[in-house]
Amino acid sequence: QVQLVESGGGSVHAGGSLRLSCAASGFTFLGVWMFWVRQIPGKEVEYVASINNAGHIKYYADFAKGRFTISRDNGNNMLYLQMDNLETDDTARYFCARDKKGAVRGQGTQVTVSS
Repeated sequence: QVQLVESGGGSVHAGGSLRLSCAASGFTFLGVWMFWVRQIPGKEVEYVASINNAGHIKYYADFAKGRFTISRDNGNNMLYLQMDNLETDDTARYFCARDKKGAVRGQGTQVTVSS
């Protein structure tokens, strides 16, 4: 079955950086687009970024442009999200997902940004 396991979250001050990782298994990772989404408790899942199967087409939500970088390692079935210049509004639980709305996603990793 599909398994997505995120890691790398934590607590940082505004302006700091974190690198999120996602280990994927149970499907042909090389053959699919992959996504990062995030969610604040009580709010809708929010799209963050996506990357095509080969890794050369990337899209970002407006808030992520210029600060976040999505990447993947198809040889190891890994998805990454480098987050720089973090802001307090980035505080959320981050999920790697098979779709833009996060219908198929992992358990997530918490990112907390303090001022």
